Amino acid sequence: MRWDTLEEEQCSLARTVAVIGDRWSLLILRECFLRVRRFDEFQSKLGITRHLLADRLKKFVRYGVLRRARYQESPARYEYILTQRGLDLYPVVMSIVHWGDTHMVDERGRPLLHQHKNCGKFFDPVMICSECGEPIHAKQVHTHPGPGSAEIA
Repeated sequence: MRWDTLEEEQCSLARTVAVIGDRWSLLILRECFLRVRRFDEFQSKLGITRHLLADRLKKFVRYGVLRRARYQESPARYEYILTQRGLDLYPVVMSIVHWGDTHMVDERGRPLLHQHKNCGKFFDPVMICSECGEPIHAKQVHTHPGPGSAEIA
């Protein structure tokens, strides 16, 4: 499997890694979910080079994760706003955050707490079965070829 051909693989994980599978992409997504939208803000918060940031933002726009919206005419300046496709990455990012909060914190504890606006409670993200509502654990899942599988074709 080559890095530059991951998006062509018969695997949803590989195709997703083609979009978000490097450290800068994940950190840019984190900032997007923290409501950062402008190039200079991303660069300031992340310490990323202009070239790398421009490359990752273009990739997110190309894949439909972000859209560009002009906020200034002269010179032309743009904000980067999460699309629905981008917002759908929230559970992925939160799963990574939860793993870090569980396994990578120091004695000071979690750097951020997440509060659900509807109920007002602080929460940990959990994955549940869409059919029965029970929590899902790796040892309780079986996989089967789906309609997009090479095994069926």
